Amino acid sequence: MDAETIHRRRWWTLLVLCLSLMVITLDNTILNVALPTLVKDLGATNSQLQWIVDGYTLVFAGLLLTAGTIGDRFGRKGALQVGLLIFAAGSALSALATDPWHLIATRSIMGIGGAFIMPSTLSILTNVFEGKERGRAIGVWAGVAGLGVAIGPVAGGYLVDHVGWEAIFLVNLPIVLLALVAGFFLVPTSKDPTHAKVDVPGALLSIVALSTLVYGLIEAPAEGWTHWSILAAFGVAIVAFLLFAVRELHTDHPMLDISFFSNPRFTAASVAVSLVFFAMFGYSFLLTQYLQFVLDYSPSGAGLAMLPFALAMMITAPTSARIVERLGTKIVVTSGLSLVAISMLLQMQLTPESDYGSIVWRMMLLAVGMGLTMAPATESIMGSLPLSKAGVGSAMNDTTRQVGGTLGVAIIGSVLSSVYGTKVIDALSGSPAPAAAIDAASESLGGALQLAQQLGPQGTQLAEIARSAFVSGMHSGALVAAIAAGVGALVAGLYLPSHAAKEYEELDTSTGVSGPEPGAGPVDAALDPNP
Repeated sequence: MDAETIHRRRWWTLLVLCLSLMVITLDNTILNVALPTLVKDLGATNSQLQWIVDGYTLVFAGLLLTAGTIGDRFGRKGALQVGLLIFAAGSALSALATDPWHLIATRSIMGIGGAFIMPSTLSILTNVFEGKERGRAIGVWAGVAGLGVAIGPVAGGYLVDHVGWEAIFLVNLPIVLLALVAGFFLVPTSKDPTHAKVDVPGALLSIVALSTLVYGLIEAPAEGWTHWSILAAFGVAIVAFLLFAVRELHTDHPMLDISFFSNPRFTAASVAVSLVFFAMFGYSFLLTQYLQFVLDYSPSGAGLAMLPFALAMMITAPTSARIVERLGTKIVVTSGLSLVAISMLLQMQLTPESDYGSIVWRMMLLAVGMGLTMAPATESIMGSLPLSKAGVGSAMNDTTRQVGGTLGVAIIGSVLSSVYGTKVIDALSGSPAPAAAIDAASESLGGALQLAQQLGPQGTQLAEIARSAFVSGMHSGALVAAIAAGVGALVAGLYLPSHAAKEYEELDTSTGVSGPEPGAGPVDAALDPNP
């Protein structure tokens, strides 16, 4: 496929990339609506729910840098197609899960596929588009992520109510098939012409660091924050992170070039992306349970209730590139993160009796803030790196998303579990209920409500205590998310440039790789002559 053909088909290529991206974003939100059903059907605890979500995102985040490097080294189109096949296999196996740990394992397989899909889509996009078109294409890319968020809850709720939770995984298969076939004809092949080696020790250290950190955060409420296993997990995580940094500084072929962080634009944008996804993933984890367990929405009702959130983000994200052209990156990203922080503080006013009108405008405020942050911050990350490193750059962008999201679910979920469990145990400590029943009620709101149903009229007080305790935990989680977003807004305001300079050529020259010449086509010199 020559450069002229690639340029002519660039918007069709973007369509295929967005379709591949949608299957990932769809999967995240479609699962959230099914979480309460998994409590009922598979007996999942709060901790297991966190692992069902984070088992996927943890593997996803841990492998992203490795997958991006492999795509740069061996070909981004091939990495995309392999990722789609692995994702489809994991989806099919997840539909056959019979217990929570089975589902956690198969979701982890899906995470491997996602790790190859997401950086490939963004790195190919970065090579196919240039100039202002690149920023607008990234805006569309981010908007499609919002579309996946929009379709997910509605489709998930319908499938759970009318087919079963297994269908939320089977729906991925036709989307993957379409993306594979269309991508074969419309996606060009590109790779890094320097043929950099894959940093295997660095990859292993990053996986160990992330895995042990998230394990400690998720299991701490159940085991105790000072339990030896939790302290050991945090200790291993710290050591692994330090060894990873040392490895990347001293190897000739780092998986992540630490020098990238000397660029304030790259660092501030990475922090912004990470913290906005921290807030979104954590918020989604709380909201779907709040709607169904506390306000008694059905899965379909919860999906429809979240539709305004997704639609607002889907509209805001693509238009953010135009706003940046007028106001600059600093103002737009700082404003977006500030709106996220404000919206999370406002979540703390919700009660077990709140109506939908009280929820929806807070939800949409959060979505607008996210939409203003995602695309400009992503473009800043990609724009601060050489085109030949598009795979690593997009993987870094996606890693900040997934690490932020993983930590959002882990930390906010742990805060929720700690506050909820403590309040339930305190409220029931003087009651005649058996110790086993109190422990079951303190593990999850779903478990408490099931126990309350078994007790009949005597269970009404237990249900009220559990719902009130959950909302208290949700308030604490929202406060953590607000602080994180506020820190992100401060970093963006201090370090993001008002208007990004064109850095591609300078960086390419410094690495010995030729940047795009004025008037050149949109595809870098790494493009293979054949598809």
